[in-house]
Amino acid sequence: MIPVATDRKTSDPLRVCLLTYRGNPACGGQGVYIKYLSRALRELGHQVDVISGPPYPDVAQHVTLHRFPSLDLYNSDHLFKVKKLKDLKSPVNQLEFLIMCLGGFPEPLTFGMRVYRYFRRELPQYDVVHDNQCLAYGVYRISRIGYPTVATIHHPITIDRDTEMADAKTWREKLKVRRWYAFIGMQMRVSRRLARIITVSECSKQDIGRTFKIPAHRFRVVPNGINTDFFYPLPHVKRARNHIVVTNSADTPLKGLSYLLDAFASVRKKRDIRLTVIGSPKENGRVRHLVKELGIHDCVTFTGRIENEEFAGYYAEATMAVIPSVYEGFGMPAGEAMACGVPVISTTGGALPEVVGDAGILVPPRDKDALEYAIVTLLDNPEMCDRLGRAGLDRVKKMYTWHHAAKKIEDAYRETIDAHR
Repeated sequence: MIPVATDRKTSDPLRVCLLTYRGNPACGGQGVYIKYLSRALRELGHQVDVISGPPYPDVAQHVTLHRFPSLDLYNSDHLFKVKKLKDLKSPVNQLEFLIMCLGGFPEPLTFGMRVYRYFRRELPQYDVVHDNQCLAYGVYRISRIGYPTVATIHHPITIDRDTEMADAKTWREKLKVRRWYAFIGMQMRVSRRLARIITVSECSKQDIGRTFKIPAHRFRVVPNGINTDFFYPLPHVKRARNHIVVTNSADTPLKGLSYLLDAFASVRKKRDIRLTVIGSPKENGRVRHLVKELGIHDCVTFTGRIENEEFAGYYAEATMAVIPSVYEGFGMPAGEAMACGVPVISTTGGALPEVVGDAGILVPPRDKDALEYAIVTLLDNPEMCDRLGRAGLDRVKKMYTWHHAAKKIEDAYRETIDAHR
């Protein structure tokens, strides 16, 4: 067992280790979480180390990044292939490759194995270990050898799985989905054994607790912050009156883009409008197919991946931002749009009503008619657009900063450390 320091004062800076099996902010919300939480914790005076598998995160100055290589089988430069044959000498790498060949997603499991082996061998000095939704057996073993351990679960991944299962048309497609999400069983078992679970909304707390069978008293709800370094108003940019923006960082049914495209096509028959999709859906995927089928290819633009510095410009020119997600554990795109002062239309999927509050128009998920009505309402009411834009910006400033999030997470750390003594 690792001895827990008992002579440290409750106000002393903490030695924090953040774990993430992949961390590039351009690859999704987990990378964004690690990047800005690590920086905010460091700004509070804590020592912060990040241990990550590839693709690696961007971290701030004075945050130490430990790179734990894997086979990186989902890298587009060598997709599903081993870059160097000698890498298969490692038993962990062999397991990673085998699970991938069987259609599973091995990264959480094998990252946990590598991290546990490191902790067992090196016994690094940390006051608390914070896992970012890896929930691997190796993470649980770290807690068993004496490290106070907490985990963030952004939302129950079962929702992703169930949505994709419902969207699958054939038994082969359904089998493929089940194989990919086979790691969920491990995550359920591990999460039930950790002392504290941090999640990002009351909705996620309820859904995770019900699905993973975790009692409510073990949760701490800490909303995400919004990075106002990149998401902010540009008052000098003239806002268009017929331009919709949607962010589509993940080309999955859960993001609900198809419902927005249906609604947009209907409005397009009556109005001269255009849609910009920030992201790049698969070339031969259902989203691009639907755009052609609906005959709206001339007024829908896909930007591809853009730099963080470009987001504010897109939002500043837009009439409105739409978040059509079926479910969100938090809803970062909604908060980011609000931080830019653009009026928001959002579904009520998951935690989105908690984020948007009364600073946007809320519609039921999967309801293209409700989306169409909301879009037309904002097109016809410039004053409402201005009012909602201001309200959204004020809400972000008051409620969604990374400093506020880091302070609440620090409280959860100290509570976990005290309970461990």
